[in-house]
Amino acid sequence: MAYVISEDCVACGTCIDECPVGAISEGDIYSINPDECTECGTCADACPSGAISLP
Repeated sequence: MAYVISEDCVACGTCIDECPVGAISEGDIYSINPDECTECGTCADACPSGAISLP
């Protein structure tokens, strides 16, 4: 299962820079494309608000 970004996202952009496959899209709340996510967890480790997790 791909990682997901919750409503706790503050759209800081930290996760986009960390994603090795470019699966994260910008927005009011960022989103992760489940077809591109490799489940590496780098985004979750980098997220300062703890908004990224496995479902």
